[in-house]
Amino acid sequence: MDVQFVTSIAPIVRDAEASRSFYSDALGLGFEGQDGDYVFTHELEGAKHFGLWPLSEAANACFGTTEWPAEIPIPQASIEFEVADVAAAAAELTAKGHRLIYGARTEPWGQITARLLSPEGLLVAVCYSPAFRDP
Repeated sequence: MDVQFVTSIAPIVRDAEASRSFYSDALGLGFEGQDGDYVFTHELEGAKHFGLWPLSEAANACFGTTEWPAEIPIPQASIEFEVADVAAAAAELTAKGHRLIYGARTEPWGQITARLLSPEGLLVAVCYSPAFRDP
């Protein structure tokens, strides 16, 4: 697998306002974008994208419902790794015995992702992100 860079990191938050206050007020991070309760920045040095992802939105992205399934551990954060070929990376992960939440698919914002939970409970994606590619 050819991981090219960390595309995104996002704590998965249960209280969007408390988390936004902590990251904005306590740490001094600015967020220039917002989509519902999801806020993000592309201006934090060392990260392509840093966001605060509400659990209900993570559940919807993974399972099509705002409730995280009770039988699956609730993740604390999401991390995305950029790869050249998401389908091949997903197949490689499956071949190594990892269970995907879902295989390669195109998200509404144009990113191609496949997701799984890591052993420590992070929501991990291998992805291809046109927005972070050179034109």
